[in-house]
Amino acid sequence: KSTEKEQVFNLIMKVVLALQLLSVASAKFALDDLQVMMEADVRKYESDNWVVGERVSEEDTLNLDFYLKQDEDDQKNFEKELLELASPVLNGEKNPKYGKWLSHEEVVEKLSASREAIDSVLDFAANQLQAQDIHINKLKSIVKVKNVKARIVEEALSTRLHHHSHKTYTKVDLIRATAPYHLPARVAVHVSLVGELIRFPRMRFADSRLVFTDLKEPSVNKSSSDSWSKCGSRYSSYTNPYVLAERYGFDLSYTSSSSDSSLALGEFQGEYYDDTDLEAFSSACDLPTISISSTTGGNTPSKCEVGLEPCIESLLDIEYAGAIAGDIPLSIIYSSSYSLLDFAESIQDMDDPPKVVSVSYGNDEAQQTGSSFMESVSSAFMKLGSMGVTILFAAGDQGVWGREGYGTSFNPDFPAGSPYVTAVGGTDFATESTIGDETTWEDGGSGFSDEFDTASFQTDEVSAYLKTDDLPKSSLYNADGRAYPDVSALAGEVNPYLISYKDGTFSAVAGTSAACPVVAGMLAQINDKRLAAGKSALGWVNPALYAAGEAGSGFYDVTSGTTDGGYTTGFTAEEGWDAATGWGTVDFTSLESYLSSY
Repeated sequence: KSTEKEQVFNLIMKVVLALQLLSVASAKFALDDLQVMMEADVRKYESDNWVVGERVSEEDTLNLDFYLKQDEDDQKNFEKELLELASPVLNGEKNPKYGKWLSHEEVVEKLSASREAIDSVLDFAANQLQAQDIHINKLKSIVKVKNVKARIVEEALSTRLHHHSHKTYTKVDLIRATAPYHLPARVAVHVSLVGELIRFPRMRFADSRLVFTDLKEPSVNKSSSDSWSKCGSRYSSYTNPYVLAERYGFDLSYTSSSSDSSLALGEFQGEYYDDTDLEAFSSACDLPTISISSTTGGNTPSKCEVGLEPCIESLLDIEYAGAIAGDIPLSIIYSSSYSLLDFAESIQDMDDPPKVVSVSYGNDEAQQTGSSFMESVSSAFMKLGSMGVTILFAAGDQGVWGREGYGTSFNPDFPAGSPYVTAVGGTDFATESTIGDETTWEDGGSGFSDEFDTASFQTDEVSAYLKTDDLPKSSLYNADGRAYPDVSALAGEVNPYLISYKDGTFSAVAGTSAACPVVAGMLAQINDKRLAAGKSALGWVNPALYAAGEAGSGFYDVTSGTTDGGYTTGFTAEEGWDAATGWGTVDFTSLESYLSSY
């Protein structure tokens, strides 16, 4: 009997254990299938500039990009290593690791998502989304899914999708979510965000200012130089490549010494270019004809003949970057996807990415949708920097107030506030038509990020600046944020830039959209000389720029003016680095000498 009782007891215990295991398994499956709201800090699923249209139909499709999370410890270790690679001096000594950038494979080894993460998203895409076109990007950080049925996306992500049209550009149609989106817990744990579901792009009203449709009278002040008239005496009131060369000290009609040199310009949203204007500008300024070596994403030159300010941004970029870069290959990376993340990823996937990339495009941090998006964009630029790519962005043209305008706090720029881009601010000549000292352009973008902390390469400079007397009220800005700009160039309206922009029509433009390609062209020249000498590209250049500034090299200090945007307060230029113009403007000979010595 005792044996029978033991057998019955053991049988009961096995049944109980089996039920417990089944319960645990069921709970696990239930937990795995739990829907997690993504980008939980987002509260708004609409835009003032976009009109909600009809819900998606059975025939509508869209593309989705799943941006995979990175291990926090891996990220910190990567950032630490990158700072070392980007610093020409460590502990007062020349750094032997400076410029030893990483390959695609090395970035993947150090920072890619886990196999579990990739498989989880692949499984979700294949089964829940019923996707046929799925691939992983070169750095194994994004799972890209194309042509998925929109109604299936709605069900799989527990959201609602609608068409949206822009109030001004009425032919632009986007599918966006009108409610939060979700992923199963087993997938959500590996994904930072899904693009592009909830972000509405800022359609590109030109940041650069078309200052004068009718050209003003030629300058009568020629005492300093005849550079003003080198593009034609009737245009002698305007900044041109010769004026820039005289002020900053770089060579015009530059001849490249390295076959590895390259410079690229990022263009967006219908900003194309045409050879007619490039030839007109080159001819007027007696320069070798500026040409494009390659275009990624296509070009529609006929668009440059239509409208009030067609192609103004891209032609400004090309005419000045091309004039300074000389015969260094100049390429265009055109993005029609309305996404900085997609733009960065397209460069990451290139076998031989350009050595310098200049982008005259941005927005306010406050106008971004969610912290995850900004962090992901910054991380993408970090990876490019680690591979030897220098990324520059214009800092904006509204002073400290940004595109959001005057209010109770300043509006920092994005992505200029990322530590992994070089933010370019703006100046004016202190005396009109006199090549010499510069002053802060009041509308040059500047400030402190609300998203990114003070960068390690600038802590001493920021600390010193925050001890100066002429600061705005502390409630207006985040003193613990990444400070920008890093460097500046002429951008203001005292002597705006001469451009050819509409079938050979000449006019004048102001903005950091002009300053950014100018600085990029100079860095491309320095890169070329480094590469010809058997050295590495500049890559993530910010630590090296700050090291040069700390050594008293590389820059013309700008010590006057405030970035108040025409209002009553902003950041004022001081001796040394400041949050108005950064280190000031480039002294090319000095900066080249410093950067070429490491």
